Amino acid sequence: MDCIFCKIIKGEIPAAKIYEDNNFLAFLDISPVNKGHTLVVPKEHYENLMETPDELVRDLWVVVKKVALAVKKTVKADGLNFCANNGQAAGQIIFHTHIHVIPRFTSDHFKNWPNQKYNNGEIEKVAEEIGKKLKN
Repeated sequence: MDCIFCKIIKGEIPAAKIYEDNNFLAFLDISPVNKGHTLVVPKEHYENLMETPDELVRDLWVVVKKVALAVKKTVKADGLNFCANNGQAAGQIIFHTHIHVIPRFTSDHFKNWPNQKYNNGEIEKVAEEIGKKLKN
């Protein structure tokens, strides 16, 4: 497998590691939105969050929280974004499950995505359809 994150996990590619345990690794993003931007990855390879087993996802978020608290305190961030891009259309570039921990500052000028509006009656229809899928 040619996954860059797997190579980082194996120690084949250097990384600025900030946390590691038996199942997860956290390291600084080499192209950060802001200083302290961290990637938290499971050591076991899964293409994205949707393919990652539920138990591992639960444990991943516990590690994300631990890392986020340390990042926020270290860089004195005003807030944090957590992001998991799933699929090419969502901006996923490395196809290995990972969560971005992005420190945010009131003055950073980083813009969130634009908001859209639902047409009349559309929100109820979309909610109903999603609800049906959750029952299956």
